[in-house]
Amino acid sequence: MYSMQGIVRKSVNNVATQFEKLGYVANNLANMNTRGYKNVTFEQMLNEEGYLQGAIRADFKQGSIQVTSNPYDVAINGTGFIPVFSPDGEVAYTRDGAFKQGKDGYLVTTDGWIVGEGIKIPANCYKFEIKPDGGVYAYDGANVKPKKLGTIPLVRFAAQENLEQKGMNKLVPTEDSGEAILVKNHDCFCQNNLENSNTNVYTSTGDMLRLNASLLASTKMMKVVDDMYNKAINIRE
Repeated sequence: MYSMQGIVRKSVNNVATQFEKLGYVANNLANMNTRGYKNVTFEQMLNEEGYLQGAIRADFKQGSIQVTSNPYDVAINGTGFIPVFSPDGEVAYTRDGAFKQGKDGYLVTTDGWIVGEGIKIPANCYKFEIKPDGGVYAYDGANVKPKKLGTIPLVRFAAQENLEQKGMNKLVPTEDSGEAILVKNHDCFCQNNLENSNTNVYTSTGDMLRLNASLLASTKMMKVVDDMYNKAINIRE
């Protein structure tokens, strides 16, 4: 049996957990148009003391692939991530292949992170090509043999579900995810394509409506318990 104070503490904990879950659902909806974004789920469970606690999980199912007209765009068809480096040398991993030619000629993300170890595009590039294995080639004329500029790396993790979100479309490894493992032989890259977010707007909207209803019921219950607690105190006095 729980004391009145224990019931109040449990109610407060449950409401806080539901609010946290609601935040993740709202974030999923906000990122439904973010390229390469992976839907985040918040799994609830009871701990040994009967309190709700949550576990955050990313859903790494493939998002739909959309054709674009930009030769710098590349989608990953399958499992894996592209390593990108900030101007300060910080490394993160992404599935957002909306790349561009930076001011120094390097292939970069839309926010200026360098792709891989640095792929510099020549000023006289007539045609830019990304092969399915990540090889990057530049043509300086219609009938000239292409020059290989480098390779866009593809990496995987032993436990990708334990990667930590960094911003909208980047991830960083944790102790539980393990270190990045370079994939040497693959055909996962699709040039002139981008991967969409895998957030399902109907599922997420339904989750939000159910959570709002649950929060309303929980807050009403807290009010009832609080009134009962105050009445019990007044009787004792």
